[in-house]
Amino acid sequence: MVKKITKKGGSNVGKAIGVGVGIAALSAAAYLLMGPDGKKNRKAVKAWTVKMKAEVAEKMENMKEVTGPMYEKIVAQVADKYKKVKNIDAKDVEAEINSLKKHWKDMSKPVVKKVKKALK
Repeated sequence: MVKKITKKGGSNVGKAIGVGVGIAALSAAAYLLMGPDGKKNRKAVKAWTVKMKAEVAEKMENMKEVTGPMYEKIVAQVADKYKKVKNIDAKDVEAEINSLKKHWKDMSKPVVKKVKKALK
């Protein structure tokens, strides 16, 4: 008699949360570059700021759930690394830290999809 081996399906909740966090990080970056002050922000963006944001996003992707305090802790950890770099001005690092922390409110808002009613 042959036994049938079945796989037990695991929950995809962790994957869905990871994707959601990744989308939130990308939307934050898009808001910074394409938002109301986008033109000014694009001029000010330097290579290290992009790397810093990517590191924050990467650390967020590994987490199941991200809250405000957890986000600020991640930003602080990444910022400590960039504060030690000699060719980066400390004022620029502080400005970037404040920018990342300020945009947490925008990232944490639920996504609301507006639906237009079809004309008959």
